Amino acid sequence: MTQTAHPPRRDDRGLTARVSLGRRFTPPSTDFVLIASTAVMLTVFGWVMVLSATSARPDPWEGALKQGLFALVGIPLMLLISRLPVAFLGRIAWPALIGATCLQLLIFVPALRVTSYGNTNWVNIAGFQLQPSEFIKLALTLWIAYVLLRKRARLTVWHHVFIPVVPVSALVIGTVIGGDDLGTAMVMVLIVLGCLFFSGVKLRLFILPLIGGVVAVLFYALSSDNRLKRILSALNPDECDKTGLCYQAVHGIWGMANGGVFGVGLGNSQEKYGWLPAAENDYIFAIVGEELGLIGCLLVLALFAVFAFGVFRIVRRSPDLFVRVAAGGIGVWILGQALFNIGVVLRILPVMGVPLPFMSQGGTALISVLAACGVLLAFARTLPPVERSESKGAVLSERSESK
Repeated sequence: MTQTAHPPRRDDRGLTARVSLGRRFTPPSTDFVLIASTAVMLTVFGWVMVLSATSARPDPWEGALKQGLFALVGIPLMLLISRLPVAFLGRIAWPALIGATCLQLLIFVPALRVTSYGNTNWVNIAGFQLQPSEFIKLALTLWIAYVLLRKRARLTVWHHVFIPVVPVSALVIGTVIGGDDLGTAMVMVLIVLGCLFFSGVKLRLFILPLIGGVVAVLFYALSSDNRLKRILSALNPDECDKTGLCYQAVHGIWGMANGGVFGVGLGNSQEKYGWLPAAENDYIFAIVGEELGLIGCLLVLALFAVFAFGVFRIVRRSPDLFVRVAAGGIGVWILGQALFNIGVVLRILPVMGVPLPFMSQGGTALISVLAACGVLLAFARTLPPVERSESKGAVLSERSESK
């Protein structure tokens, strides 16, 4: 006797539709909101400061308009990437790293490379200037996370941890060093070390790459007379020539000092009138300090602190090794680069040409950072929900047992 399939009742269809609709309109997690909101606020804040820093130029709107266009592209791109499956992000890791490295190799083509402030890390393709090393940061992070995920059962053996992560990373970073960009290379070394740290490898296996990275950076930094002078000027700021090698660093700290607690007012900076080179780029934080004072600087630091809180909540809550390693690497990249930039402005570190994430003028840097935030948002969507009822029940049971 055969049974005929009956169509679902209207009540069942209505229930299914309501469940599907409810999932679509489920409020985003706390981590999603923290990362997305701070990324947008820092980007908008940075655009305002770029507009102010370039207002003393003959074409004051050109730089701000370009930065605004890149922001209008980067923010929707961030939200688009946030909808990508995590598995897809792992599958594109190899092609992304190969493509970004091939693009970086164009800096060795004389007809395409562009040199600025002693660094040859830009290329000009069909009238568009971009910095390929910014794309390598994200691609390298995803690639290391994917490789360590595939080797997760063998991360206690040193050669499985090092190969192919360390040699491939060294080759990729070498293409950046070929353009004399020590600052970007140092950020990439941080990314590699951060990914290894958050993968949970044994401490003794992590220390060896740490020592190797520090030795390599020191050797490269001391191999150039110009870089050596910049390091010594940071160690002895009072003895440095304020009209020569330390001109930019001195005017940056003068701008910060001129701002005081409350600043001289938005748009009223004096250093941007030809005194401070790269005011809208690497020294945008000095313009923030001069115009908005200590209050503005603390606001920027607070936004980065909230961003860090959201990132490391993802690292702590995710059960997926790929998510933990990639999120940790992106967090170390963005926060480490921000600390480098602010340390340079405060004359704690030597000048190294590292932009302030989200805020410094530069289309490639802004889009790459917003794309990395999109990856973080995609990770945040996969986190297990926090069951309030279960946590409340656990607290009540603990109280009853204590009684």
